[in-house]
Amino acid sequence: MTLGGHRRPHELTIVEASEVLQQGAMTSLQLTEQILLRIEETEPELNAFITVTADLAREQAQAADDALRDGRDLGNLHGVPIALKDLIDTAGIPTTAGSGFLRDRIPQQDATVYTKLKEAGAVLVGKLNMHEFAFGTTSRNPHYGPVRNPWDITRSPGGSSGGSGASVSVGSSLAALGSDTGGSIRIPAALCGVTGLMATYGRVSRTGVLPLSWTLDHVGPLTKTVSDAAIMLNAIAGYDPSDPGSADVPSGDASETMFRGVDGVRIGLPRRMLWTGCDDDVIERCEIAVDHLRSLGAIVTEVDLPLQTDRPRGLTIIAEAAAYHAKWLRERRDQYGDILDRVEAGLSVSAVDYINDQRLRRKFIEETVEVLQNVDVLISPTCPRTAPLIEDGDPTAELARLTAPYDVTGIPAISIPCGYDRQGLPIGLMIAGRHFEESTVCQVAHTYEQTADWTLQGPDLQTSVPIPS
Repeated sequence: MTLGGHRRPHELTIVEASEVLQQGAMTSLQLTEQILLRIEETEPELNAFITVTADLAREQAQAADDALRDGRDLGNLHGVPIALKDLIDTAGIPTTAGSGFLRDRIPQQDATVYTKLKEAGAVLVGKLNMHEFAFGTTSRNPHYGPVRNPWDITRSPGGSSGGSGASVSVGSSLAALGSDTGGSIRIPAALCGVTGLMATYGRVSRTGVLPLSWTLDHVGPLTKTVSDAAIMLNAIAGYDPSDPGSADVPSGDASETMFRGVDGVRIGLPRRMLWTGCDDDVIERCEIAVDHLRSLGAIVTEVDLPLQTDRPRGLTIIAEAAAYHAKWLRERRDQYGDILDRVEAGLSVSAVDYINDQRLRRKFIEETVEVLQNVDVLISPTCPRTAPLIEDGDPTAELARLTAPYDVTGIPAISIPCGYDRQGLPIGLMIAGRHFEESTVCQVAHTYEQTADWTLQGPDLQTSVPIPS
C-alpha cells in the first residue's frame, strides 16, 4: 500500500512533516496555520472538534521554530500539529468527555500523555469530539452533535474516538490520541481508513484521562501510518506511579523490529471467534491481506481462542462505569444523553457477578497467553462491517464484537486499512500480539502497509493547499 503523490500539508505523515520542518522547507508555524485552515475547511461539516486551540497552537509552533533555530531538535514530533480526544485533561482548556454538564470543566493539570507530547515538541490544535463519556461506538453526541465520517458524511466515523479518526483521516490534525476500552481506538481507525494502535494495558498512563472502566481503559494514537503510530506510542509510553494500572516495565521501542519483514513470522487466525458474522467484503479484503503476508514468508495457521462460549460478559465495563458515575447519576441524571441506560445498568451488577466476570477475564488472559506461545500475532478483521449510517443509532455490541476481546486480555492490537467495500468505504485489518510486544505487532502491520498492492486514497473531502516554498 502506498501513499504516493504530491503532498499537501494536511496529507503529510508525521515522518514527512518532521523531514519538511528539519529541512527548513516549512516552519512549524506555517504548517500549523495550514492545519488550522484545514480545520476551517472541514468544520463544522465533520464536527470532529469540540474545541479548537488556535492561539495556543500558534504559540507552541513558534516556540518549536525558535527551538529548532537554536539547535534544539526534540525529535519526530517537534513542531507537528496533533489533537486530543476530549477526555484527556489539558490545563486551562475545557475537557468535557463529550458531556453536556462538563462543558465548562477546565482542568488545573495536564494529563500525563499530554505532558509527554508537549515534551516531545508537539503542537496542540484542539480537543476532539467523541461519544458521550466514551460509552459507545458511533460518536453520535447529543450535546455537541454527531461526528461525521469524511468518507461519507451520512455515516458514523465509529467511536468512541470518532473525532480522532475523522480528524486524522481528513488531515485536520496530523495525529491524534484516543482511548480504547472495547475498541474505541481501533473501530474509528477501521471505519475512517487510518491506523489505530492500542498498546498493552499499562504501557501508557491514564492519569488525567476521564475513565470509563479502570480495568480496561487504554490510551493510544490514531495516525496515517504504522510508523507514525510507533512514533506517537514511543512518546507517550512509560511507567507512571500516579496511575495504579501503569506497568513498571521498560518503555520499549515500538519501531524496533519494524523493518524486518514477516518471513518466518507465525500468524494465527482465530476464525471461530473473530472471523464470523462479518460482511462478505470485509472477509474478502482481510483474506487477501493474509494471503499477501503468506506470500512474503509468514507462516499462517488457524487457532482457537479460549472461552468460545463462556467468556466475560462485559459486566466489568458497566459496573465500573456506574461506580465512576454514581454521584452524577444521583445529581445530574436528566443531563445524560442516550448512554444513561447503559450507565445505570451497572448499578444492578452484583458483587458476585462482577467478581465472576473478573475470574473469567483472568482465565481468558491466561489461555490467550498460551495460544500466543505458538504464534507471534493474531490477525482478524477489525470490525465486522464498514461505517454504518449515523441515523441507524449505536450498534455497540456489533461494532465492538471483534475488538473487545483484546481489551479484556490487555494485549496490544493495531488496526490498519486493507482496502474498501463495494461502496468505497474503508475496511480495517486487526493485528494483535503478546503483552509488551508492540514492536512485533507494528512489524507485521508495517510490512503489509508498505508492500500491499493497493493504493490508499484519502476521503473526498479535500481542498488543495500548496506547501510554501
